[in-house]
Amino acid sequence: MKVLANDGLTQSGIDALTAKSYEVITTKVNQEDLADFINRENVKVLLVRSATKVRKDLIDACPNLEIIGRGGVGMDNIDVEYAREKGVHVINTPAASSESVAELVFAHLFAGCRFLQVSNRAMPTEGQTNFNALKKAYEKGVELRGKTIGIVGIGRIGQEVARIALGLGMKVIASDTRIGKASVRVDFYNKQFINVEIETEPLDQLISHADFITLHVPAQDGAIIGKREIDMMKTDAAIVNCARGGVVDEEALLEALDAGKLSFAGLDVFENEPTPSEKVLQHPKISLTPHTGASTEEAQDRIGTSLAEQIDSIFHAK
Repeated sequence: MKVLANDGLTQSGIDALTAKSYEVITTKVNQEDLADFINRENVKVLLVRSATKVRKDLIDACPNLEIIGRGGVGMDNIDVEYAREKGVHVINTPAASSESVAELVFAHLFAGCRFLQVSNRAMPTEGQTNFNALKKAYEKGVELRGKTIGIVGIGRIGQEVARIALGLGMKVIASDTRIGKASVRVDFYNKQFINVEIETEPLDQLISHADFITLHVPAQDGAIIGKREIDMMKTDAAIVNCARGGVVDEEALLEALDAGKLSFAGLDVFENEPTPSEKVLQHPKISLTPHTGASTEEAQDRIGTSLAEQIDSIFHAK
């Protein structure tokens, strides 16, 4: 049984599959050559991340394909309903990368609060000649403790963000159109823990009194945070988007940063991936990462083993 991991797979995932006698192919096949390769090699399982697109034409062209797997949460690069209508199983790993994405949110928050995105650029070139001026420029950082974080989307990743925020002593509020209340367990040393109930509230209400807003929602038809929403935010508030490009209006964001309405932004995803706007990439008030929210060794191991378990479970259920 052949499995094509077209966007890569961790060794733990490969080992889990080969131990069950699956043949794992990790050759990267160009999008335009994918159908021919799948049919020629009689591939039964196609595993992708965000790079490979699995649309109707590919599904129709590969009648022997039985499983499409997405290593990660969002499946907007797969025509999921169409595949299922054609009898193809579609799987993903919604829980595997939650911790990694949540930690990246706080990497961006710490970077923005302490000017790391600009001081890391300035220190190599000016650190020896302009040290005191740089110190003065970046001396007005702020703490996260005691501040209010507004989480838009309190699913798995949103709850991980809440967990970290509570541990840091932040006030946590949330908005979600599907979830009315979330129970978040925060574990401490020696089996100590607390449970915190977070009741969701309307988005406009959250926006108006959050110091920081972080988004954890699937791809949308339009922006959730645009000019109207930014105008409602506190002056000097900040936005982090580690969800999907387009859920924050980048033009409105840039205008707000330039005008001093917002203090900073953290972006892991962009409207025009993989070629983000130059204005966004060059802006000194934006902390940037290239869509690496789930890109930790631990998350990738969990993704690989989770996919392997699901694949084997499907074939053994037949």
